[in-house]
Amino acid sequence: MKAPDQQYAQFSGTPVPPGDGDAAGREPVDQDLLQRLADAHGVGTSFHGWDGLPHSVAPETLTKVLAALGVPARTNELIETALAEAELAPWRRMLPPAVVVQQGETALVPVHVRDGATARLTVVLEEGAGEPVEAVQQDIWVTPQDVDGVPTGRATFAVPQGLPLGWHTLQAESDGVTAEGALVVVPARLTTADSLVERRGWGLATQLYSVRSKRSWGIGDFADLADLATLSGARGADYVLVNPLHAAEPVPPVQPSPYSPSTRRFFNPLYIRVEAIPEIAYLKPRKRATVDRLQEQVQVLNTDGERLDRNTVYSAKLQALELLYHARRSPARQAAFDEFCRISGSGLEDFALWSAIREDLAPDDPLWADPDCALGSPEAESLRRKLADRIGFHRWLQWICDEQLENAQQAARRAGMRLGVVHDLAVGVDLSSADAWTLRDVLAPGISVGAPPDMYNQLGQDWNQPPWHPARLAEAGYAPFRNMLSTVLRHAGGIRVDHVLGLFRLWWVPAGNSPRDGAYVTYDHEALIGILALEAQRGGAVVIGEDLGTFEPWVRDYLAARGILGTSILWFENDGDSPLPPERYRTQALSSVNTHDLPPTAGYLAGDHVALRSRLGLLERSEAEERAEHTATLEKMMGLLRERGLLPEDGAGAGVGSGGGPGSEERTIEALHRLLAQTPSVLLGVALVDAVGERRVQNQPGTTEALYPNWQVPLGDPAGKPVFIDDLPGNPRFNSLLDAMAEALRG
Repeated sequence: MKAPDQQYAQFSGTPVPPGDGDAAGREPVDQDLLQRLADAHGVGTSFHGWDGLPHSVAPETLTKVLAALGVPARTNELIETALAEAELAPWRRMLPPAVVVQQGETALVPVHVRDGATARLTVVLEEGAGEPVEAVQQDIWVTPQDVDGVPTGRATFAVPQGLPLGWHTLQAESDGVTAEGALVVVPARLTTADSLVERRGWGLATQLYSVRSKRSWGIGDFADLADLATLSGARGADYVLVNPLHAAEPVPPVQPSPYSPSTRRFFNPLYIRVEAIPEIAYLKPRKRATVDRLQEQVQVLNTDGERLDRNTVYSAKLQALELLYHARRSPARQAAFDEFCRISGSGLEDFALWSAIREDLAPDDPLWADPDCALGSPEAESLRRKLADRIGFHRWLQWICDEQLENAQQAARRAGMRLGVVHDLAVGVDLSSADAWTLRDVLAPGISVGAPPDMYNQLGQDWNQPPWHPARLAEAGYAPFRNMLSTVLRHAGGIRVDHVLGLFRLWWVPAGNSPRDGAYVTYDHEALIGILALEAQRGGAVVIGEDLGTFEPWVRDYLAARGILGTSILWFENDGDSPLPPERYRTQALSSVNTHDLPPTAGYLAGDHVALRSRLGLLERSEAEERAEHTATLEKMMGLLRERGLLPEDGAGAGVGSGGGPGSEERTIEALHRLLAQTPSVLLGVALVDAVGERRVQNQPGTTEALYPNWQVPLGDPAGKPVFIDDLPGNPRFNSLLDAMAEALRG
């Protein structure tokens, strides 16, 4: 173990150069040189802020970001050396680590060999699907380079156009020297959403943990998801979009935010329906009685309409699941478990190892940062042997999650849904997460992802999530990215990618900096979007990119050209100071009135969010000014609804905020959804909270748990009384809104 100060430096990930304590007397860094080096590594030296003005990135920030990329830039000498190395680096490799090419296009692959030597390049198809394919050397002359005293030439090969989609292998050979690299052939365009152009679809969007049935253990679960999909599918819905179901901590206390997970590859056992596990039928009476008692203890939490209690529920579920894990499985069930583990490979083994260790260690324990205890070290392998049974338990939990998600997707398709379950992919993971430990080699040290200042967060945002290291991810052949996507899409009809702009660039905040003192780092979006399209095409899944916020105009066009749907929110679509006419919405988009980042529409119409932010001290001007602006925004939207004949001209139905009364609020919400149906968007969304009249927001940015129960609000009616899935078939408000949506689409 390291001394405490070294432990902290390692855990924080901040690169600590030897002998760099005091920069006094050091030669000033040449800013032009520094900017050239930043450009060479995809680090933005300036950006356009929310105010529309250009902002320069501080040299100190550039130096820290470059250090996280493994590029020292503290002196002019180091910068000049790094610039020369950036030019020489590709020549040091016989083959690029990964080549991503769109199907039907020709990929030109450089092969670096001793100058004058002959070279050969072949493509080995995925899983041996056919004979290796010879690449053809092209007549392209490139001036040889001196690489560490070795004259090195470049032979350029063309990979044939007719290769099938998939993950293939490049093999190069010259003078007995060989090298391999990944060749990923991806769709030029994802076609899974094409059928929606002919017949548009709609679905429900919800936070699964908040949606309970009378059989739930105090938290919505996978069985509740299957029931909700069946119920809404019978009403014509084509999908159910849920919050990220990624795993959190393996034991309580657990992080309530589904957007700060422990891993993005595996799922949260909190959502398991214990009684749906087949082995429960074979428990001995005493153990079955224990499970029943645990269930009774937490089912009373279903009646709590104020706050969800994840920790109590998870504690009870884990005790019950322990009993079921040790129940003997039939040969067929054991074979299914073994096959799941085989398919999931080392990723599952490593996540289960982390989970087993994390049961007894705090997230800031020095072990997680100690390189002597890193994954693959003798110490980690020793723990793998010692914790074999606990590792087996956590592997088993993921198998049960997989089975129950498969059941939910099958239930959705049986109910007539064209898509079924649509998963949400979070931007990243927590700094002390499983992925941060198991994927350390492909994450950037000493960096957190965030956002620059905007009109709502003028100090910027730090999400406490480590980003992919662009070069190291490519060196890994993009396997970690692929593995994550393939697992999430295994039983899904679609995936919503939160902050899809992060596949183009991310705002990096060095440790110790304020969120405003960051820089954008670019990613190979051609590769990342291509791999996303490939895995979705293989899974038959639609991809929805959450493309809200500040971005360059070409990004949306690029995503549409690749078959990725965008996201349009009614309140954010404007033409100057007026609401955008529905006919001008994008066709290739999921459009909805609401999103989980906004209050439910009933609360929004009433201005509840203004009062809440005022009460919490989050307003930068008076509540009266804020409410006046909000009322003006609402009135413009109400004017559009009246103009379209969706609300009466006398003003009835203007919503609670305009004094219309509860019935008026309900008519307004239905009118907003009928307006949404007038857009050409291929997918439309109905928030479940809007269908039952819920008014409370799920997440209030800028607050802590002490101020507001973010991500802990159960589904309720206008009075906050719990609404159960069992009650939805007889809920007049639910039925009326779903009927309105179905009728508007038919019209």
